[in-house]
Amino acid sequence: MTKTIPAYQRIKNAILDNIHSGKWQAGNAISTEMALAEEFGVSRMTVNRALKELSEERVLERRQGSGTFVAQQQFNHTFVEVRNIAEDLKSANRDYEAQVVSKRAITADMLDNELRRKFGIDEGAIIDEGATSVNAIAQTDASDEAVLYEVKIIHFADGQPIQFEERWVDAKKVPKFIDQDFSVVNTSDYLIAKSPLESGSYTIRALAAPDEIAEFLQIAPQSPTLVLRRQTYSAGQVVTFVKMWHAGDRYQFSGEL
Repeated sequence: MTKTIPAYQRIKNAILDNIHSGKWQAGNAISTEMALAEEFGVSRMTVNRALKELSEERVLERRQGSGTFVAQQQFNHTFVEVRNIAEDLKSANRDYEAQVVSKRAITADMLDNELRRKFGIDEGAIIDEGATSVNAIAQTDASDEAVLYEVKIIHFADGQPIQFEERWVDAKKVPKFIDQDFSVVNTSDYLIAKSPLESGSYTIRALAAPDEIAEFLQIAPQSPTLVLRRQTYSAGQVVTFVKMWHAGDRYQFSGEL
């Protein structure tokens, strides 16, 4: 069964598209409430809801008597501490190497439920018939158009696999991601440079290694692993979701309080 995307959400999506595409830069004034209401064929109250939510998400800044502006993002140097395994190993005087196992573009019909949920992609979402905005129409999933990029990488320390990375990236927000050579370029460094991170969340769990993961890490199947799962946000939306599998007897997480 298909669902209709609420009008206020269509407006939010269109504004975010303009920001991510570079049409609206930080500090730029966006279209007025009246102009947006006319563009989308909705009431100003609906537009106000969209702008209010984007302001609360620190994407926009509303200035009384002046209008609404793209917020000057204060997270250009991310609040999220994203560890770079290459730098960590090199700083420990260990030889580092990355081996790309695979990378591919993923279309909407290839998504599993977890990825749809993480990236907020509704399998049955359609645009309501009253939509007049080109940006709104562009929200429709095309079965032959990439919505995510996937890359799988083995990270080695002194010739021994220490981490297996499975990463998914929003193809629209970071369109050149799939073109990078990740045996040379670190995924996290590239994403921070191209789409500065605003916030994130993560979990760390101890799991028995499935056969495929065990093979990549060169450990016995069902051996203990530490799995870091992290999603990070820019401009209020998920940019990347990653699973990092670590051989339990070769890796530990530590920090200072």
